[in-house]
Amino acid sequence: MRLYLVRHGETEWNREHRVQGQSDQPLNEAGRRQAEALARAFADRPLAAAYSSPLRRAYDTAQAIARARGLSVQALDELKELHVGVLDGLTFVEMRERYGDFMLRWREDATLRLPGGGETLPDVQARAWPAIERIRQAHGGAQVVVVSHYFLTQVVLCTALGLPLTHFRRLRLGEGSVSVLDFSPDGRARVVALNDSCHLTADAGAAHAS
Repeated sequence: MRLYLVRHGETEWNREHRVQGQSDQPLNEAGRRQAEALARAFADRPLAAAYSSPLRRAYDTAQAIARARGLSVQALDELKELHVGVLDGLTFVEMRERYGDFMLRWREDATLRLPGGGETLPDVQARAWPAIERIRQAHGGAQVVVVSHYFLTQVVLCTALGLPLTHFRRLRLGEGSVSVLDFSPDGRARVVALNDSCHLTADAGAAHAS
């Protein structure tokens, strides 16, 4: 099975460098262009199914891809972003000013719970990975796209590769990027692509040329 892990397109909170957990922010204009670029990139790939987080920024990105292939999007709550508690909506500067010491510890200890009712990375792993396994088992050797979020995709990649969750910070994923996992029949995974954004560059070049 080939699994395409797509990060949603840009939102205004991304542009403003705000922490964006489970707040339901929509795509901005740049994000909608990224979604359309993704749709063009996937238009000739034989996708069997499209899954998404139900949060609008992910779901609308998935809808663009699915429409190009004549598919419907299946939204799964398990694919929502990390719940970031009281950090939600803070700018990165505000987060460092108010919670700097905690964030330094959190980067080294994935079991720490984000303040104000947030999740741990193992919490995300416990809900997301069983969903990925169900998708893998349901679609055999097919190609499937899953559109979700920054931390969730990092957790899925770490889990698939057998890496400690503290490795999440080494996996940089841009808005509208695609990472690809190939699964063998026994469930072992290998990375085919990580943070691929060539489709966005090609789309921007074409727009500039016109």
